[in-house]
Amino acid sequence: MDRMFRVLAFWTGIFTVMFYIGEMNKTAVLFLIQTLFFLTIGYLKLSERMYMYLFGAYCTLFFIGFTWYSEFILVPGF
Repeated sequence: MDRMFRVLAFWTGIFTVMFYIGEMNKTAVLFLIQTLFFLTIGYLKLSERMYMYLFGAYCTLFFIGFTWYSEFILVPGF
């Protein structure tokens, strides 16, 4: 399971580079933070249960944040 978090860190790192090249700096910083989080968690050697709890907490925070952004910040059709 620790390797899966390193895979997530790899892909968020790829997105970080792509967003930076595309001059979307705020999004690149957001993905850089996620990359560092996943990389740190990937090397902690936690139990399988703890990795699942962390992934569930990450998904919950993402869905709450995305819903809040799409409801209150995003301007449709802009």
